[in-house]
Amino acid sequence: MVDTPQRVLVVIPHPNDSELWCAGSVAKWIGEGAIVRYVVCTDGSRGTSDPEVSRPDLAATREREQADAARELGVHELVALGRPDGGLEDTDDFRRELVRQIRQVRPDVVVCPEPYRKNLAWHRDNRITGQVTLDAVFPCARDHLHFEELWRDEGLEPHKTGTVLFWGTETPNTFIDIGESIAFKVRAVKVNKSRLTGQSSEEIDGYIQHQAREGAGDSGASYGEAFRSITFRT
Repeated sequence: MVDTPQRVLVVIPHPNDSELWCAGSVAKWIGEGAIVRYVVCTDGSRGTSDPEVSRPDLAATREREQADAARELGVHELVALGRPDGGLEDTDDFRRELVRQIRQVRPDVVVCPEPYRKNLAWHRDNRITGQVTLDAVFPCARDHLHFEELWRDEGLEPHKTGTVLFWGTETPNTFIDIGESIAFKVRAVKVNKSRLTGQSSEEIDGYIQHQAREGAGDSGASYGEAFRSITFRT
């Protein structure tokens, strides 16, 4: 992408999923004037190998860490849908909520997980989030008779999003230079202490830098993030 989007909606399956995949791009866009809303779909209450932690305690920790990470990046608004970790389904209710978010934010760009990975394992919540987000963008948020109650009762006008960026894709076609924002990404990732147990600060730095070098692809940037971009006529 060459142009900085003015408004961005990032749809995130679990608290802290987005930091490794798109935090550098988010920080870059915010630094260039973009308005960004995070929508976190689940409570993140099952993603641990610690048998001593309870689901309510883990959910509270993940919520706090996600808020801290968003603050590090300068994210303007954080919305938590609070659905059960591992329980996302492709339903009208979930799709309606994402249409509501799209019509409220009216984003130029929506960022979410790739729903169609073939050769790499992918959490079911990630797959479902990507698919439902795509369907919410097109056609549901575009047409007033999809979830017409949002238009009729809440005054949320239809919105045509120009671009969806899928992170975690096997077939990237868009590379964003994060050379000037990788430090923000590192800080945001490190906030997520509950997901980084047993890793030193130096190990985390090395992993993020390695990932960002790979994410640059053949763009010529030192550090980047890779996405599959699809565009819609607006």
